[in-house]
Amino acid sequence: MGFSKLGLALAAISAICLSFTNPSVAQNSPEDYLRPHNDARRAVGARVPPMRWDTTLERYALNYANQRARDCRLIHSGGRYGENLYMSSPSIATAARAVGAWVDERRFYNYRSNTCARGKVCGHYTQVVWRESVRVGCARVRCNNGNYFIICSYNPPGNISGRRPYLSDAEEALEAQEAAEVAEGAHALSSE
Repeated sequence: MGFSKLGLALAAISAICLSFTNPSVAQNSPEDYLRPHNDARRAVGARVPPMRWDTTLERYALNYANQRARDCRLIHSGGRYGENLYMSSPSIATAARAVGAWVDERRFYNYRSNTCARGKVCGHYTQVVWRESVRVGCARVRCNNGNYFIICSYNPPGNISGRRPYLSDAEEALEAQEAAEVAEGAHALSSE
């Protein structure tokens, strides 16, 4: 009887260890991608709507991820959607790690100048928080080399040249005031 208790204990420990080291068993659900996206969107302090999961984007992402499975190279699809790519070893290939890496670029983004720090990348971050990008679908595949390729596709796409990913609270208030004045002027003209 002592042997079977020991066997059960070892099996339980093995299962727990596998759940921590094998990302293919968990940490890849739509919610695992949505949560860190929406946390980053709330953190900008402006009214940025939450992302919603989109199965069309998910299928698009999975189709492209399957194409990259042979080489795991970070090459964009060139499609009509916004896109963030991530590649890593199996031990850290989770949705949270991928989105976390993109959000970590926030430290290189200067809102005032709407630019990245010299020699740094921040476009993955700005895509995550792009105000008009409200739908996302992601996929992860294991590549032939053992690493994982992760892609998130966004619609509408972000990172439009010359535009900010979101408006500051003050800019948002000014935009709302201007829209109200235009509406009031249009109403006054139609009343005449």
